[in-house]
Amino acid sequence: MLIKTLDFTGLLPIFGASLWGNKSRSGLEGEKMNERVIEILVYIMSEIRNRRTGIGRLEALSQDLLEQGYSESEISSAFAWLFERMDQDLERLDEEFGPTGHPTFRILHEAERAVIQPEAYGYLLQLHDLGIIDEAEMEAAIDRAMLLGTNTVDVDTMRSIVASILFNSDFPFGSSSLFFEGNTTIH
Repeated sequence: MLIKTLDFTGLLPIFGASLWGNKSRSGLEGEKMNERVIEILVYIMSEIRNRRTGIGRLEALSQDLLEQGYSESEISSAFAWLFERMDQDLERLDEEFGPTGHPTFRILHEAERAVIQPEAYGYLLQLHDLGIIDEAEMEAAIDRAMLLGTNTVDVDTMRSIVASILFNSDFPFGSSSLFFEGNTTIH
């Protein structure tokens, strides 16, 4: 009964910054919730795309997600994000999900392939294919992965990167100050 009790027009003030990069939440708690919201979005969009359910069966999807252990807050956040995104970019979604849409995908450069694990890139492709991220957000995720300065970027790291992009956080894992501690000089 989750969907029936929600007023989607009022969700942004309710969730406010907690959904889109709240700085008052503890870093880890906020990151984990954002990652779980993305998991829910993947599930919802997969169900809709695979025609297992229509947009009219959102209540059944909500119940399935509750049974899988997601909280009402996480589910509501995912639906709020989805409906806001659909309002903002309905035409693009129509093209992607419509029969005439021609999805494209990006090939990683050799240097990017050396850093981004195939599973992490597959995760990005899945999010793009489901319409959760667009080309610009995919590029931003790849750029941030390359800027992390780690040997490899796995799926968990990519989830954090994508969550930071979708929910307007400054940088995954809290802030970019993580990389500049003490008296570091930047040239």
